[in-house]
Amino acid sequence: MKSRALFIFAILSFSAFSAFAEETEENVRLLVNFYKDSCPQAEDIIREQVKLLYKRHKNTAFSWLRNIFHDCFVESCDASLLLDSTRRVLSEKETDRSFGMRNFRYIEDIKEAVERECPGVVSCADILVLSARDGIVALGGPYIPLKTGRRDGRRSRADILEQYLPDHNESMNVVLERFASIGVDTPGVVALLGSHSVGRTHCVKLVHRLYPEVDPAFPADHVEHMLKKCPDSIPDPKAVQYVRNDRGTPMKLDNYYYRNILDNKGLLLVDHQLASDKRTKPYVKKMAKSQDYFFKEFSRAITILSENNPLTGTKGEIRKQCNLANKLH
Repeated sequence: MKSRALFIFAILSFSAFSAFAEETEENVRLLVNFYKDSCPQAEDIIREQVKLLYKRHKNTAFSWLRNIFHDCFVESCDASLLLDSTRRVLSEKETDRSFGMRNFRYIEDIKEAVERECPGVVSCADILVLSARDGIVALGGPYIPLKTGRRDGRRSRADILEQYLPDHNESMNVVLERFASIGVDTPGVVALLGSHSVGRTHCVKLVHRLYPEVDPAFPADHVEHMLKKCPDSIPDPKAVQYVRNDRGTPMKLDNYYYRNILDNKGLLLVDHQLASDKRTKPYVKKMAKSQDYFFKEFSRAITILSENNPLTGTKGEIRKQCNLANKLH
């Protein structure tokens, strides 16, 4: 009888422990300044590295901003974007949808700087998000207090990428639906596409609006410049041929993008649709008039994007190198 009572007690104790562990796992959440005890210098190190890299290579800030979109949109914000290809699995970096993305090697520089201070503590997913945050500031955008505590995924999502990422040639219906699936509403979509205020569009992505006939939506003075920059109807994808997204302030994240697309100077089809679709045009007009409103909605949308289905607690891992899952070391 006594042994039976001990057996029942053991089962109940194990069940209680399992429930507690499960509850504890569920209660693990992203936090502002997650590393304040485990690596208090982490965010300062990342910020200084982003500043240093921006001084040497201005285009790194564009890369950090694009990284958060391409990584966090695809199922989870877990730095799967950064993984290299293996013999069996293609890297997200090497898909057609990642054409023109670069500067991944500098993420490794940031990771190494953080590892010197706190080995095995700070995830590549958090480095990706925080570098985007600080890159936005370098481009003249708002400071956004983003949470940390993400862990790194172990696999590439190249095989499902197309199911998640909206393409620049898709209808506004599809674009809005894809963003809504991760919690970003219409003004948030309009604000996030304001990222096209900086950087450049490769001719490969643009020529379908120039050849065989020029899209009549383009103003004549704008067409001349684009044809000069993209003289071939089938451009060499390895050639560095591009048009600046915003010829006025190409290195600054600002609301000139919205003024340009209202004047039909948006380079991509999605830019043109944004300024003409009845669901998005009111927000385009509002952001064209107010940079404060643009920054407010942009900050809100970036926050939602950065918190999309993160790995926390004991899920995933903390990679030693951002381009390799730990099992491959």
